[in-house]
Amino acid sequence: MQAEPILQEAPREPEKYKVKGLDWVKSIPFLALHVAAVVGLFFFPITWQGVLLCVVLYYVRMFGINTGYHRYFSHRSFKTNRWFQFLLALLGTLSVQKGVLWWAAHHRNHHKYSDQENDVHSPTIQGFWWSHVGWVLSRKFDKAPLELMKDFEKYPEIQWLNRHFLIPVVLYAAALYAFGGWAAFFWGFVVSTVVLWHGTFTVNSLAHLWGKRRYNTGDTSRNNLWIALITLGEGWHNNHHYYMNSARQGFFWWEIDASYYVLRMLSWARIVWDIRVPPAHVLSSQKM
Repeated sequence: MQAEPILQEAPREPEKYKVKGLDWVKSIPFLALHVAAVVGLFFFPITWQGVLLCVVLYYVRMFGINTGYHRYFSHRSFKTNRWFQFLLALLGTLSVQKGVLWWAAHHRNHHKYSDQENDVHSPTIQGFWWSHVGWVLSRKFDKAPLELMKDFEKYPEIQWLNRHFLIPVVLYAAALYAFGGWAAFFWGFVVSTVVLWHGTFTVNSLAHLWGKRRYNTGDTSRNNLWIALITLGEGWHNNHHYYMNSARQGFFWWEIDASYYVLRMLSWARIVWDIRVPPAHVLSSQKM
């Protein structure tokens, strides 16, 4: 869909903005987990059990982010009951990407100003590293435009998760240690979380720089199979920006969208319903 026009603001200097916006104290846990993921390999060598645990928990939590935080809470692309809504929010929370209302509010704002000056993570405006990770570590975006989230802010359990997002994360990490010791903690939390962060962040950065464009969306969003594979379907980003309310982001059969396939299976059990898909006029729209 076409990005909405915005009022022109005084230009800012992107490089200074990037440096001054970072909160280095808040960045310590983020950077420390990266160091731990590398140093830990000397203590916990690669095994098939460790890699399997890492990959399984990566994709389970990726589903929480891209189907829960993104397709459901940001775009309401399908309907579900209240308990599964909470489960989606919880799975997204375990990805360690802050609260669900914070995440979805910033994402709605991103679509409103995609690749324009007010976009919080545009690689064409602020550069690759800012769009990939810098904006998350910035003081500027600690507060989210929660006025955009009135539809979900009314649920007290969602508000609680949004405010106390670190509690489920700590319990998740502790459970891994309790059931599998430090090796399970290392592979299931440390390594899996670091890889999950960068897998998710590629949608904000690389999916606006690398790939093909089917539709003229007014921004630089692109479709990329490789990003789709590591994000369970989020790599069809140009499709998504053209028709953002679709739960199916791989518009055509050859565009692999694993999250949509899971939603279809959940719909057979009536756990989700009213799954939005691109209408015929979108599929046959004039392509670039």
